[in-house]
Amino acid sequence: MEQSVLFEEPEQEPSSEPQMAVLIPYPVDKAYSYAVLEGLAVQPGDYVTVPLGNREVAGVVWGAAEDSVKPGKLKSMVVKHDLPPMSVVQRDFIDWVAHYNMAVKGAVLKMSLSVPGALEPPKPVTGYTIDIQINDKTRKGLSPQRQKVLEVLSDGMPRRAAEIAEQADCTAAVVKGMLGKNLVRTVDIYTSAPCRKPDPHRHGPELSEQQNEAASRISGYVESNQYQAALLDGVTGAGKTEVYFEGVAEALKQDKQVLILLPEIALSNAFIDRFKSRFGCAPALWHSSLSVGQRKRTWRGVAEGHTKVVVGARSALFLPYQNLGLIIVDEEHDPAYKQEDGVIYHARDMAVVRAHLGAFPIVLVSATPALETMSNVWSERYEHLHLPDRHGGAKLPDMHVIDLKEDRPERQHFIAPSLYEALKANLESGEQSLLFLNRRGYAPLTLCRGCGHRMECPRCTAWLVEHRHINRLQCHHCGYFKSTPKDCPECGDEDSFAACGPGVERIKEEVKEYFPDARTIVLASDTAKTHEELLNILNDIRDHEYDIIIGTQIIAKGHHFPKLTCVGVIDADLGLQGGDLRAAERTFQLLHQVAGRAGREALPGHVYLQTWMPQNKVMLALASHDRDAFLEVESHEREVSHMPPFSRLAGIIVSGKDEQLVLETAQNLGKCAIHGEGIQTFGPAEAPFYRLRGNYRRRLLVRADKNIDIQKAIAGWLAQVKTPSTIRVYTDIDPQSFL
Repeated sequence: MEQSVLFEEPEQEPSSEPQMAVLIPYPVDKAYSYAVLEGLAVQPGDYVTVPLGNREVAGVVWGAAEDSVKPGKLKSMVVKHDLPPMSVVQRDFIDWVAHYNMAVKGAVLKMSLSVPGALEPPKPVTGYTIDIQINDKTRKGLSPQRQKVLEVLSDGMPRRAAEIAEQADCTAAVVKGMLGKNLVRTVDIYTSAPCRKPDPHRHGPELSEQQNEAASRISGYVESNQYQAALLDGVTGAGKTEVYFEGVAEALKQDKQVLILLPEIALSNAFIDRFKSRFGCAPALWHSSLSVGQRKRTWRGVAEGHTKVVVGARSALFLPYQNLGLIIVDEEHDPAYKQEDGVIYHARDMAVVRAHLGAFPIVLVSATPALETMSNVWSERYEHLHLPDRHGGAKLPDMHVIDLKEDRPERQHFIAPSLYEALKANLESGEQSLLFLNRRGYAPLTLCRGCGHRMECPRCTAWLVEHRHINRLQCHHCGYFKSTPKDCPECGDEDSFAACGPGVERIKEEVKEYFPDARTIVLASDTAKTHEELLNILNDIRDHEYDIIIGTQIIAKGHHFPKLTCVGVIDADLGLQGGDLRAAERTFQLLHQVAGRAGREALPGHVYLQTWMPQNKVMLALASHDRDAFLEVESHEREVSHMPPFSRLAGIIVSGKDEQLVLETAQNLGKCAIHGEGIQTFGPAEAPFYRLRGNYRRRLLVRADKNIDIQKAIAGWLAQVKTPSTIRVYTDIDPQSFL
């Protein structure tokens, strides 16, 4: 490999040249030595460009070179970038994340250096401002358009010609034509970092006594300038956001940076408006849908310390903050915080580590905390801030469990009679209803009535989902799709396909049959494909442009619709299928969040859960609003079975396109698997999704007592087995999914 030649460590005489170790954002697990050119003053944390083979790549100075190399054997750094150094805390965090998650350091660094172009200073654009020589005599006789241009520029703020033209209601040519006439002059302007000056002194809404008490505690954590983890635990609609905004304000008063993590960017729409109202400007956003230019501005603003508040998805945790003073993890229980590809990590847990290393507070926020989080509360590792009531006097919705064995929908229909009556009454009263089904498309399975052939993905162990409105069968795991065929590919029968089970499109069809005049919309990740489109739909729902909303989990949390009073869950049992360790917990969390959309203001809310298992612990807990009793039962069952949070798990996944080679590698691992006091290995076995994106997959699962160094044990085990180059073996520490 070319790198090993470039960076081998020969036994040579020590060099007199200064040398530093540089970590590069590639899958390497060590920092490489580079010579420092004379006059180039570098220190640990500096962003530099270094040669790598025939390329030049960005990197970060990680410290002094461990071994000195003879002159002429090392390449020199190319350039040091004009940025504040990456902080010691950030570098320690990268090292910690790499070790804990058994990932290579360079791959973790890549998450912090995700926008290499941001290392270069932004290029200026031409701006226009009033000429310093302008006077009243010069202004006389000017056209109304030019007078308006000068009026726009009278605040002294330089602007681009197009921006001036828009405000002055003229063309850019008018602005440019004023050059050389002692009217305007050009200046270089730079796009400023987002969220530079949020105002912490603006007053937010009046808080209740309970909210004030929790807000004071959070502000006190920030004032103390030391690590403290707390759970802000409040029912849906309790006003948790306004409470932790007080902690954000306190951090801003101390000129600290703040990170607010959200599980899905869909939650940021209403959130941004609330943030603007409270702090007078929008927060900086960080998520995959941003343009390259937006990512550059935000990354550089964070690295320079100018951007004060970042609201983002899990990857925002790895931005190179200069002076981070508070982390908020909203909806901390959400599975979206677990990254399953590349570097596998749990953003909530890594955020707690980041706060601990940086010696500042972190607040986890949820109406349905994860069992792991509640376990930390019960053991007093986390403070518990509780908001038991909805804000403003609103009441929790009434819960109704519909037993589908007794209250059956009509044949080939999925809305039970009692839910139909509730929808009808809600329409007549002019209120909104939500039907929830966490399944996109028209039907999850298409099969032939003649021979029973099922339409499956050729790349995954999964059925193809029918999307009838676009005449397509699609795999929701790898993206494969095909047009819906007329004939069965197995037996050749024409028009023999039957849709099995409902998706949101099929529920809409049923709703239109029952209520043809109702204004109905389907909201799922594939019906709102852009951030702007989603924002427009949510605003229309909020403005009561729709009577009945049919949605997946994208509608389940973080939204406030004043007229929405009826929620119907079409299949409350859906998440309980399969053998997932957290199936019951996640089903409870999701349905509790969905139920929380109902009756958030003065109008009372009603929630209808359609289930075949009315006596299931999840349904009983939801019906009685008794979350804590559910968590206690769940905790007891986990303790008896010695599962997290009472033990630790790690998944070992063997993956590749050669099925036989995957099997052999997994069997070789199984032969020398870890077994001993306090540690046990299960498997290998086929993964539930045995084939995914064209790769065959087998899994092993390690369970260990909490006092065992599971990473060290796994590293020693995996080192015993030689892995073929075409096979990938990777480790998932603290797995959340077992598919």
